[in-house]
Amino acid sequence: MFRLRFPAKDVRSWAARYPVAFDGTIEVPAARSRARGYLTKPEFLRICRWKTPRSQPTCARNGSRLVAEATRLALSARSEELKIGNLLILAGVSWPTASVILHLCDRGRYPILDVRALWSSGCARTPPYTFEVWWAYVRFTRDLARRAGCSMREDDRALWQYSKERQ
Repeated sequence: MFRLRFPAKDVRSWAARYPVAFDGTIEVPAARSRARGYLTKPEFLRICRWKTPRSQPTCARNGSRLVAEATRLALSARSEELKIGNLLILAGVSWPTASVILHLCDRGRYPILDVRALWSSGCARTPPYTFEVWWAYVRFTRDLARRAGCSMREDDRALWQYSKERQ
């Protein structure tokens, strides 16, 4: 289903071209949530805004308790279906936003579902998001990070940047 559009050995060089200042607004809330084990509502909103500003009004409808509980369950779950599924119950959170939360806040290694990254991974069209598609992409990007000797964040940055410059 996925086939990288550039050599795996080039992941680090593509990642180095990514504008890392773009990530500045999410680094602190992500680190705090990883240490604590859940997102507060302000952290949740900041991360959601980073992924897609359009979702802010809908995301803001989630109560603080629901955000904390859903993210706590997701970040502590052992089941992959529960990890992603607990996040999808939040208003305004679709597969891409849920993947951002796992990518930034979970101690595991999860990619960000993004049309740019998917294109760089060989998808001419964005597939309908399902657990099977997400899980196949998780496995593909974990293998890519392993082969390239890089972190999942570098992996994601490379995939995004390649599309930004080539698509």
